Amino acid sequence: MARGENKMKKLPKTISEAEFLEKLRAIKKPQLKLAFMLGFYQCMRVSEVLNLRPEHIDRGRGFIHIIAGKGNKDRDVPIAKPVSRGLKYLPINYTRQALYYASVRYFGIGFHGLRHSGATMYLNEKGMSLREVQQLLGHARLSTTQIYTHITPRGLKNRFDDIW
Repeated sequence: MARGENKMKKLPKTISEAEFLEKLRAIKKPQLKLAFMLGFYQCMRVSEVLNLRPEHIDRGRGFIHIIAGKGNKDRDVPIAKPVSRGLKYLPINYTRQALYYASVRYFGIGFHGLRHSGATMYLNEKGMSLREVQQLLGHARLSTTQIYTHITPRGLKNRFDDIW
């Protein structure tokens, strides 16, 4: 491969919201459950979840203030309703490695796969625009967000049926 060419990377496996919720029920530890919900519903990176503190939650405005995400950029994201009650369990006292292995154990995908799954859900099932998901993920470039999105065969078929 010539220098500067993009390598084709395999995208992480994703799970649906129904699969996520079904597997989430098996988790009894509130902090672990919250960490996974932040990864899926808030589409947060593992480092962002581990750095999240109670003072970063603005319940009055309904936002989570993510400090120094990738590229050392801050961003505000709306609090997803399913996540709201669990925020009382902050901070998350797990290591990056522990969250990765627990994610594989419970969901069959790494923690980053939860972020991909959440982005895919917002686009394909919740009707968010690519631009809105870009803001949620904290991407500077729309092309990066496009990599994070997965179109399920069922979703494509449903859309096709809607058109015709």
